[in-house]
Amino acid sequence: MKKIQIFDTTLRDGEQSPGASIAPEKKIVIARQLAKLGIDVIEPGFAVSSPGEFAAVQQIARELQNVEIAGFARAVKADIDAAVKATQDAARRRLHLFISSSDIHLNHQLRKSRDEVVRIAREMVAYGKQFVDEIEFSAMDSTRSGRDFVIQLVEAVIAEGATIINLPDTLGYALPHEMADLFHTVRREARGGDTVRYSAHCHNDLGLAVANSLAAIEAGATQIEVTVNGIGERAGNCSLEELVMAVETRKDAIRAATGINMGEIYETSRVVSRTMNFPIAYNKPIVGRNAFQHESGIHQDGLLKNRSTYEIMDPEAMGISRSMIILGKHSGSHAIKHRLEEYGVQVTDDQLKSIYDRFKEVADGQKIVTDDQLIRIAGDMTKTRPDPFALVDLQVHAGTQRARSATVTIRNNELGADQSYIAMGEGPLEAVIRAIGQAIPVAVEFEDLELHSLSTGEGANGEAVVSIIHKGKRYRGTSIHKDIILAAAEAYISACNQAMMTAGRTRAEKAARTANEVDSKALS
Repeated sequence: MKKIQIFDTTLRDGEQSPGASIAPEKKIVIARQLAKLGIDVIEPGFAVSSPGEFAAVQQIARELQNVEIAGFARAVKADIDAAVKATQDAARRRLHLFISSSDIHLNHQLRKSRDEVVRIAREMVAYGKQFVDEIEFSAMDSTRSGRDFVIQLVEAVIAEGATIINLPDTLGYALPHEMADLFHTVRREARGGDTVRYSAHCHNDLGLAVANSLAAIEAGATQIEVTVNGIGERAGNCSLEELVMAVETRKDAIRAATGINMGEIYETSRVVSRTMNFPIAYNKPIVGRNAFQHESGIHQDGLLKNRSTYEIMDPEAMGISRSMIILGKHSGSHAIKHRLEEYGVQVTDDQLKSIYDRFKEVADGQKIVTDDQLIRIAGDMTKTRPDPFALVDLQVHAGTQRARSATVTIRNNELGADQSYIAMGEGPLEAVIRAIGQAIPVAVEFEDLELHSLSTGEGANGEAVVSIIHKGKRYRGTSIHKDIILAAAEAYISACNQAMMTAGRTRAEKAARTANEVDSKALS
């Protein structure tokens, strides 16, 4: 199998997504995570664009000595000088030069002839070669360019020392067979074309970025340029996680592999989403909220019997917790029973029928039923309180002229007692979380909060999703309510309840195993 280098441009092309730009000092946070992920080449930014950008590229080049750093530049001396200087402390680096190759760009943007573009490309590659050994040259908009001119341009830069040729689908225009033919043609017909490596940089305007990248691999490319979560100009770039998992899942057919540490895929996705304030679509392949979740009763039944029935990848191998079953109106009773057992709640067949009937009523009204709601339904139907804590009352004070404060009353179901807590915060949500935290007897780390509107209009329901970390494991609570503050509070308590119930079940199972071992030894 051939090794495919993964070239990440999240911090350069990805940051060009409208609304996704980040402060230069935060780039290092993402860069460190990319290094943990096992990225081969990081393109940290456009050094000439601003002093802050230059400093960010320089810091990343200095700190991340185990990753190759690409200095990005137009075919302009000032760009090259900035890129070379910003990356001079990198252990391994390359210069990434680009210039347009399509007549559309030459006539309407650059206003230069083909001969002028070839001359500029030659001169700038030769100039850059003074400073670095590795030069990647990109013929921008190559998929909308004449093949003969692309070949002429590629021959010129190879003659001047370019070592990697990138043939970008800059506008996401190509079809997979056209992409493959472009790479085959240039590799075969350009003089010196067999002495360099080839890279593909595909945009997703027609939803074909991953498909075109795979076509390029089949046609001889050994490097693919990607962004985390597929962010980038317009509809984005080739998605790192989708490309990597397509290669990994179908490697026997593709005959290729990457060096990516799959266990860091999900965490990398979350870091980029949070840092860039760029949400991930529910149905985003690999890292989307619904990517490994199933509501259909038929699917749920198959998954509970054998995961391969409806899964082609293992989410846990990518760092995704296995909450694969969403409970909704299409769910079956077997999925309800299984979810309750995950929290240590055992029910009889008659109790399950009552729980299932009530579950269906709730599901018809709000599409999905959260774990917290299911546990409460089970408690009502069995006259028990399996969840450790419940929110009894919540009062929040906020305003422009006063401190934000929250008072919560929490019921400890084990003791059957209510107690109130008060806390302050910079915002009402922070105050609420701090107040509830006083009632929780275990140490949890509040990791993330997502807020979503589930409908439109003044009476819209809001969904709050809270993630916490307890003893290295992630738990997620969800709540739906017209009051989004109340929904966040309930979601937080739900996540904490899950952590404590899971811990309690684990302790009970461990005690049972110990007792069985003692009995076995006594019998022997």
